[in-house]
Amino acid sequence: MMRLRSLCAAVLLAALPLLPASVAVAQTPKTYSSSEILLGLKKLNVLGSVMYLAAHPDDENTRLIAYMANDRLLETAYLSCTRGDGGQNLIGPELREQLGVIRTQELLAARRIDGGQQFFTRANDFGFSKTAEETFTIWNKEQVLSDMVWVIRQRRPDVLITRFPPDSRAGHGHHTASAILAAEAFDAAGDPKRFPEQLKYVHVWQPKRLFWNTGSFFVKAGEDMSGYLKLDAGGYNPLLGQSYGEIAARSRSQHKSQGFGSSATRGEALEYLQFVKGEKATKDPFEGINQSWNRLPGGADIGRMLGEVIRKYDPANPAASVLDLLALRQEMSGWGAQYGNRRVEQADWFWIKTKVQELDQLIQACSGLYLEATATEPSVASGQKLQVNVSALNRSMVSVAVMNVGANGFNIDNRVKKDLLPGQTLTLPLTLPLSKQVPASQPYWLQQPGTVGMYTVPAQLTVAQGDTSSYIVKGLHHSVSKRVVTKVQQLQQHELVGNPETPGYLTVSVEVAVQGKQIFYQVPVLYKSTDPVEGEKYRPLAVVPPVAVNIGGRAYVFAENQPKTVPVTLRAGKAGVKGSIALALPAGWKAEPASISFDIASKDAEQTVQFQVQPGAGAAAGKSELRAVATVDGQQYSRGYQAIEYNHIPTQTLFPEAVAPLVKLDLKRKGQEIGYLMGAGDEVPDALRQIGYTVTLLKPEDITDQNLRRFDAVVLGIRAYNTLDRLKTLQPTLLRYVENGGNMVVQYVVSRGTVMPQIGPYPLTLSNDRVTVENAAITFLNPQQPLLNSPNKITAKDFEGWVQEQGLYYPSQWDAKYQPVISSHDPNEPVKESAILVANYGKGHYIYTGLSLFRELPAGVPGAYRLLTNMVSLGK
Repeated sequence: MMRLRSLCAAVLLAALPLLPASVAVAQTPKTYSSSEILLGLKKLNVLGSVMYLAAHPDDENTRLIAYMANDRLLETAYLSCTRGDGGQNLIGPELREQLGVIRTQELLAARRIDGGQQFFTRANDFGFSKTAEETFTIWNKEQVLSDMVWVIRQRRPDVLITRFPPDSRAGHGHHTASAILAAEAFDAAGDPKRFPEQLKYVHVWQPKRLFWNTGSFFVKAGEDMSGYLKLDAGGYNPLLGQSYGEIAARSRSQHKSQGFGSSATRGEALEYLQFVKGEKATKDPFEGINQSWNRLPGGADIGRMLGEVIRKYDPANPAASVLDLLALRQEMSGWGAQYGNRRVEQADWFWIKTKVQELDQLIQACSGLYLEATATEPSVASGQKLQVNVSALNRSMVSVAVMNVGANGFNIDNRVKKDLLPGQTLTLPLTLPLSKQVPASQPYWLQQPGTVGMYTVPAQLTVAQGDTSSYIVKGLHHSVSKRVVTKVQQLQQHELVGNPETPGYLTVSVEVAVQGKQIFYQVPVLYKSTDPVEGEKYRPLAVVPPVAVNIGGRAYVFAENQPKTVPVTLRAGKAGVKGSIALALPAGWKAEPASISFDIASKDAEQTVQFQVQPGAGAAAGKSELRAVATVDGQQYSRGYQAIEYNHIPTQTLFPEAVAPLVKLDLKRKGQEIGYLMGAGDEVPDALRQIGYTVTLLKPEDITDQNLRRFDAVVLGIRAYNTLDRLKTLQPTLLRYVENGGNMVVQYVVSRGTVMPQIGPYPLTLSNDRVTVENAAITFLNPQQPLLNSPNKITAKDFEGWVQEQGLYYPSQWDAKYQPVISSHDPNEPVKESAILVANYGKGHYIYTGLSLFRELPAGVPGAYRLLTNMVSLGK
């Protein structure tokens, strides 16, 4: 057996927790049941890896991931090309980058349930794409491929599995592109001539084989699938008390923003794998791949030791396994010494690193060691001191002592040397000074401007550090300490690519002695509070600027040259913030006053100031932009503060640019009172207010004959017929409103999952049809149609400058009583005529529109305002 060779080995093992590719920094500290510990011990004895690849959040097969992670006990990862930024949001108004942040967290929530890990490329989900060819004109194909190769070389999967085929059956250009890229990455990852710059940090890696996870939704009826590999992924795991179908349903149901709540399946569930590349397998996808410790030279000893630990494990007393696990850890450290002397292959080191991390978690779980680092406030400003309480609790009879508590990047070295008596909590207060250079904790992919198709990852990301860099943990070799300090102080681009989140840099390092053996644990600093309804809650600690600047409203629309009030809210990141705020405007615009002083005494307090903005004679028509800029101590700040809060994900804090569209346009309107019934959530009511309408947000109980009479138009928000179950009973009232002379505008409805089969006064069939080219040429089918002429003359110019897509979920069939108004189409596709359908019903009008007004209006697209105005003015 190998023994501990040098201090270097111990140092390398101690440093390991700093190196994982993905760390969930925003969750309640993990605790383990005894059955989960046993499952972890069994997984420790498996050295195999699989990676699933697709395009978006919710594309992944959660049942197959749950099966691979918990039945086959493999290192299981999902690599999503995008963060789903271009989708729709069923639970709130967040779109684009904000939605991408939500869907990132939903994926992480899903992986915490099904046992997988999560990775990404830099590709931006720019919206629905119909072909891979179109996708590759917007994505930087080589860069996305590089990111895939990087993650494959890092994680070294034995088998790759794609969700989609590399052709039009995939149903979405991003889907097809993900399969094409996966096949290319399979070859490129093992080719030293491809992306050689990566080889300074990782070695080439050739997966054994690539499969396509096909199924009934891809194959033709009656197609022979006998040649495909079959797996039954529907088994039951007694240690978890669930089938993989049950785990998968819980996992998939985390995709709440997309409305993918799922029912559990129980019993046999066959998954089909079609061979694509590599060495063909006849019975099992992992044929010929050694998944035991024997795949490492000399690993048989580890396998035998671990097998004995599993055999002796007592679920009623997990602590009885601690001594054997510590002996196992010491055995593994021999490989660490060899790696330090450059005698261990990269593949071997990957497994040593991975398994030591798992082993340290199991030692902590078996010994009942609970570690927590909580900040006294949910945020801290750059240059301020952070108060953190570190708590340690020993919930077993194992001998545990806290030796040292430090904080990465700070000159803190607390030599504690205190035994943790069973059942007693040790709490240590730390005061951590943050450098003034520490930026706000914006997600790393949003820190710099990107393109329509790609996010920009910083070449270097400065992270939290003290005013000095003298951080040396007691017991670490000096050269390794310096490396750790450097890593904490700056994260290079190659360390960020692929990560779901910015790696947790506000962490506390706790050196413990378990039965006299030194182990270092990295504990993320979180904020803990108690909600009177939800109970104990944790959220990520946010680093904030001294002052954040939020502009009220999303777009400011000037149909006349009258001034508008632009409110700007300043939020203090620290106490005693003083400075001035001004608006940066395009030529020809003016703001009164030119600048306003502010003085905010308390941290997290807000002060709202108001400017009067007005276009002058020289202001150009169309869309431009204003920016709010605060100046504090000679430093300018022009980012806002936005907290995204939903119960199923950790609170996310973003710092969007303090900008807003300015729109100067020729606009006439009719009517005044608008009733608006929200669906999934959008910002169209604010847009209507911007052009002068009085908007009343309606609740279902407000939909009565008497209440509706006062409105010139009633508008239904996006997905209303998908989300408001009561529309089944309210529909007759709404149609009576139209019949009696009202004007009803229905925005897009998803074709699946409507609360009633018919949403209009006459039959129409919703579909998935859409026009994805946002500036596709428009044909006016009936130029005399009132919608195109009153009160505003609509021209082709009104369809210029649209963003992401022109429209979605167009009806595929409709009754002859509906009049189509415009037509357009994507390249090489049939003309679509149902972007706007108008029907006379009784004395009133019913309009269905799939135009993406919910995207265009907040973006300040002038033509969208003119079109919406004509819709709500119809018949006036």
